[in-house]
Amino acid sequence: MRQNSTVSNNKHKPSSNLIMSGSVRVRVIRTLLAIQNGQSLSSVLDPLLNSLHDGDKGFAHALLLTTLRQWHALSRLLDSLADNPIDEIEVRTTLQVGLVQLLYLEVADHAAIHETVETAKEIGFAHSTGLVNAILRKVAKNPNKFRKKCNKNHSLPNWLAYQLKQDWSEQYASLTQGLRQPAPMFLRVNSAVTSVEDYQNALYGAEIDADIVELTSGFALAGLSETTTSTTLLTKGLRLHQSTAVNALPHFSEGVASVQDMHAQLAAPIINKALMAKLGTEAINTDSDNTDNELHLLDACAAPGGKLAHWLELINSDSFHVKQDTSESSTASDIKITAIDNEAPRIERVHDNLQRLNLSQHELKQAEKNIALNVVCADATRWQGDRKKSAKNQPVFDAILLDSPCTATGVIRRHPDISILRTEEDIEQTVLLQADILHNLWPQLKVGGYLLYVTCSILKQENVEQMQGFISHHDNAVAIELTEDCSWGIEQEVGRQCLPIDSEGGDGFYYALLHKTAE
Repeated sequence: MRQNSTVSNNKHKPSSNLIMSGSVRVRVIRTLLAIQNGQSLSSVLDPLLNSLHDGDKGFAHALLLTTLRQWHALSRLLDSLADNPIDEIEVRTTLQVGLVQLLYLEVADHAAIHETVETAKEIGFAHSTGLVNAILRKVAKNPNKFRKKCNKNHSLPNWLAYQLKQDWSEQYASLTQGLRQPAPMFLRVNSAVTSVEDYQNALYGAEIDADIVELTSGFALAGLSETTTSTTLLTKGLRLHQSTAVNALPHFSEGVASVQDMHAQLAAPIINKALMAKLGTEAINTDSDNTDNELHLLDACAAPGGKLAHWLELINSDSFHVKQDTSESSTASDIKITAIDNEAPRIERVHDNLQRLNLSQHELKQAEKNIALNVVCADATRWQGDRKKSAKNQPVFDAILLDSPCTATGVIRRHPDISILRTEEDIEQTVLLQADILHNLWPQLKVGGYLLYVTCSILKQENVEQMQGFISHHDNAVAIELTEDCSWGIEQEVGRQCLPIDSEGGDGFYYALLHKTAE
């Protein structure tokens, strides 16, 4: 990931070495410097927390995450407080950590100022202690004034704020403020094991409060004829009143529940519902090409495996019924699921998650349904795309779930480092990558099949505009209407867009369901 323009223009770039030593504040600052140098929050958070005593972990976590969430607003405030530009990135970072303590974490003034000054010395910038002391003391005299100033506008890079204003003018104010807030914690309950209601009761027994969240999805699903069938789908999840360590969740290690954003929980049910519609059409269509009595499903860009696991849970549950041949020799249809991702370490996370959920290949073989899972490390822009055209290599997939690469701007609440790591140039490159993946996978989908396109972005270039461009170049791609019965998202020309506005709601996700018709 390239650095953003703010970092690259500084006279002194932060060191790429992440050294976990020194005081808590020093370790947080070194972690922030590593992020500015291009490392992701997910790669540096555990090393930080694991280096600390239990009593310091909560403060370090709050200090790091709050500083990231308010990063750009703090930077602008800092520029207004300094008489001269502060070019040294280490000094700027130290000051921003000090400002967070005074404005957001309610650390006592004397402690915040003294410890931050000492931190400047500890990281080797003793010459800046006078400046650090002066700025923090000025803010401490009237914290409410400076907090209001910091909160008045967005805390995003200007290029991203501008793009959001272009895309979402009506929602801009609430959207930009929402992105700087923490996100709620949601749980997905394994419907093949227990119900949402029963697991809610189990949480209560563990003194964990949670509300049931219900999202309704409305479809106008298409068959191979010109007719459409309207249908609705209910997706249930749990929203915790307070975020909780997973080891405190009842039966978590046994695979009864998973941490997954509520809007992300829509993916598997939607593609599964579309698959059922396809199978229902084939049951009355004598020209169906599904003559091998097998279902072939693809989860593209599957890591870390949350949506894949959800799909497997649905397939493994009693609610999934595969069309059976009515002949005397009929047997249960085989279900062959392929999951691909292009990074080996992320593939390992897929295997780890599936094993916890009792959905590994070995365990699937023990199930009543004939389910075969194949997890492949492969590039979705080229995978199987160079196969020679032959009867053997015709399109094979009945349904494709494409959790497309994106800028992840919809999950900034959970990953606030995104606002530092992303650049304006990333959008164009991501849009091209998405188009390449779609171009490669679409020919591998059977006629009558469905492709669900999902991103966790809130930028229209990656979402509705990507879909409009794809449909305009593919006569056999028809967008399925997600009707007004949907209780989530904002209707787009193609698909629906969820925005992370509500403090009790899910992250920013885009969904578009495509149906493949005859050429």
